[in-house]
Formats: sequence, C-alpha cells, structure tokens
Amino acid sequence: MTVTALIIVVGILLIGLIGLSGRSREKGMSSWLVAGRGLPRWTSWFLQAGESLTTFSFLGLAGIAFTGGVSATFAVGYLSASAIGLFFVAPRLRDLAASRNYLTMADFFLDRFGSRTLSVVIAIVGAVFLIPYLQLQITGLGLIVELVTGSAGASGLSMVLASLIVVVFVIVAGIRGLARVSIVKDAGMLVGLVIVAVGVITAFNGIPEIFAEVAAANASMLTVNADGYGAIWWISGVAITTIGAAFNTMPHLWPPVLAAGSARILRSNLKWLAVYQLLLFIPIVVGMGGLVLLDPATEGNRVLLTVAGQTMPSWLVAIVAVFGAAAAMVPAGSIVMGISSLISHNVLYKVPEKLRFRLNHAIIVLAVGIALVFGLKGADIGALLLLTYGGLSQLAPAIACGLGDKVKVSAVSLGSGIVVGTLVVAIITFAELPIGTWDSGFLALIPNLVVFALVEVIVRITRRGRAGGSRTHGSRSGDSRPDGEAAATLA
Repeated sequence: MTVTALIIVVGILLIGLIGLSGRSREKGMSSWLVAGRGLPRWTSWFLQAGESLTTFSFLGLAGIAFTGGVSATFAVGYLSASAIGLFFVAPRLRDLAASRNYLTMADFFLDRFGSRTLSVVIAIVGAVFLIPYLQLQITGLGLIVELVTGSAGASGLSMVLASLIVVVFVIVAGIRGLARVSIVKDAGMLVGLVIVAVGVITAFNGIPEIFAEVAAANASMLTVNADGYGAIWWISGVAITTIGAAFNTMPHLWPPVLAAGSARILRSNLKWLAVYQLLLFIPIVVGMGGLVLLDPATEGNRVLLTVAGQTMPSWLVAIVAVFGAAAAMVPAGSIVMGISSLISHNVLYKVPEKLRFRLNHAIIVLAVGIALVFGLKGADIGALLLLTYGGLSQLAPAIACGLGDKVKVSAVSLGSGIVVGTLVVAIITFAELPIGTWDSGFLALIPNLVVFALVEVIVRITRRGRAGGSRTHGSRSGDSRPDGEAAATLA
C-alpha cells in the first residue's frame, strides 16, 4: 500500500472513530433519530450545513464547470434561494413535529392529511429516490480514492471500508454521531477547498488570469450557453431544486430540522446558510481552471482532483482526499438514516416498536449494501443528484398544503399527483425520452399539479353529492339535527 493510500485509509478510520466517540449506543428510535429535539445551535448548524458541502460539491460541481462553464452557478442559486424559503418553512415543520411527535417526513403526512395510505406511499417514494443519492456518495468516495492513488483496487477497498464504518457509527450513535462527524467534515472541506483553490490560483498567477485564459480558449464557457447547459437547463434546474429544497422534500433532511432545540435556532442558522453557499464558487473556479489545464476529454467527475494533482504535492492531495471522503460519509450516514426510518417507522408500522428498531438496523445494512453494489459499477454524479431532486421535488405541493393551520385538500388528490409526478420522472430518466435540456423534475411537476387539481375537483363534487343526499335522506327519516351539523358529521 502506498503512503497516499495509507493516509486515506487512516483518515477514513479516524472519521469513524469520531462518529463513535463520546456516547453509549442509542436504544430508541426517538433518541437515535432526533436526539430528544434538543440539539444546540452550533450542532444544529453543522447538521443543516452538511447538505451544502457534499461529494457533489467536491467533484460534481467542478465537473459541471469544466463541461458547462458558469452554468455550474446553478448550485449556488438554488441553495441560496432554498435557504431563504426554509427560513419560513423549517421552523413551522419543527414546531408541528414537537407538538405532534413526528419522527419522519411521512409522520407529517399521516398527521396533516389523516391518511395512513398516503403516509406509506410517501415513505416508499422517499426511500426509493434516496437510494441514487446514497449511491452518489459512495461512488464519489471511490472516485476520490482512485484519482489520488491511481488504483481502482484501492478505490473499491475504500468504498467498502467507508460503507462499513458508516453502517457502524450510524447504528450505534445515530444523529449525535452524525453531528460530531459533520463538524469535522465541514471544517475539513473548507480547508481542503481552500488548499485546492490556492494551488490553482497560484498556477495561473491570480483569479482574473483564470477567466482571461478561459475567455481566450472558449468564451462561451463564460455565458450560460455551453452545449447541454444552456439557459433552459439552468432555469429549470434552479427552479425545481429550489422548490424541492425550500419545502424540505428530502426525507434525510427532516431529522436535523426536527432535532433542533427551537425554531429560533433554525431561523438563526438559515440566515447564514444562504451566505455559506458562496463557498461553492471555489470548486466552480477550480473547474474553470481545468478548462485550460486539462485535456478536454477529461471526465467531469475527475476534474477537481486531477487539477489538484497537477498543482500540489501528493501528500497534500491525500489529505484533501480525506476531507473529500468525509464529505461522502456524512451525507451517506444522513441518507441511510432517512431511508431506514421511513421503512421501519412508517411502512412497518404494525410491527412492535422494539422489533421495528432492530429492523431499522437491518434496513441500514441492506440500503448501504445496495448502494455499494451499484456504486462499485460507477455512475455520473451530477445525473444521480438531479434524479433524486427531480423525484422528491414532486412532494413539494403536498408539503405546502400541509403547512397551514387547517388542511383544505384531500389525501387522495395529493397522493395521485405525487404518484404521477414521480412516475414521469422515472420514465423520462430510464426511457431516456428526448426532453432537450429541460429538468425532468420540472416537467414532471406539471402533470403532478394537473392530476392533483382534477382529482381534488372530483373529490369535492363527490363529497357535496353525498352530503346533499344524506341531508335529504336524514330529513325524510326524521333526523332532528340541523342540516349543517349532519353534513359536518358525514364529511
């Protein structure tokens, strides 16, 4: 084993030890998942910020900048805009959860719409669409190790090792262990990105020189007109991901919100999270630098670390790779918690509570195993992210309808729209339908809303017909209650 590979393996093991340190094993779903709803400000901050600096930020975003130029700024756009939306949505979700004892996103649907069927559908949809995102993290970790060591064998070994460590510290320590690793991950990612940026800027003798050379080589990369990454791609991508993220449609992001000590903590954090997204300009600048430094045939996912390898010593690249591995392991832990809790708590709700918690652990192993198998085969990181966001963004209209004091729409209409929307995303993605550069999730939201509206109209007409018939029947049979009271009872 080379020194570089050894540094990475030791770093991955240290990340796991940090996750396991400081606490005995969690023994109940509530404590394991939401930590008694009492996490302090800074712990909550790092859990929420964890979604900003992930494997996609580390590899995928630089790759998009390399192939699509400034179109990569879509990530800064949607993450900043969604933080503003969450400023209003997240505190409401947290307060509802605290008063009604939600543990998962599906609990929200069960309580607000009074439908166990809808709750189960949401749990299944959420778990299924999180699998590609979990695979993304594992795939990204393998790419990081392979690029730094030059060994596909070391890549596979690191993916397996990191997956096992994630399983162990998630099962044992739950969200508290995840929070500890999140602190190290975000601090390390910041340091790692700055190191890479300094190397690239030094190679060009300044940031202006990077863009001057890009303009000379291919001026279209400084506009939102690059092939495959035009204005339609940028606008539809920002729109759907902003809608989805602003309404917190990613199931694995609910525990950090529900675990916060208060709504005030969430609002305080979200004020600064919009600014925090500016860090994403670092991988974008590195990707732009790669346009000049690298062969145009270079695979997008490999750009950031390939550039780092050309501008930094190997031991320093290895340290950066450890921080990149943390950027994969923390989201992976969060995602697998989201998957396991949805299935064990909301799909297997008839199983006794103690057995459900044990099954929760088995589901963690199964989910990571499935993602690892697909991850070892490799995948396009950017494509996996957009598939997850496109599918889960179909839940946004339903969450929006459930935020008010009174829910005024039916579960069947919302469920119908969600099923249609997610099916459209899946069909477009796997049948490879020609939609140009439109985001599949954005297009799927249209039939989602149309079906929701049509079914809701039918439901209301049917209810009025039944209520009218019941009032007539009631008056003929001597029902002494006022018509309004009888209708209300039947409704």
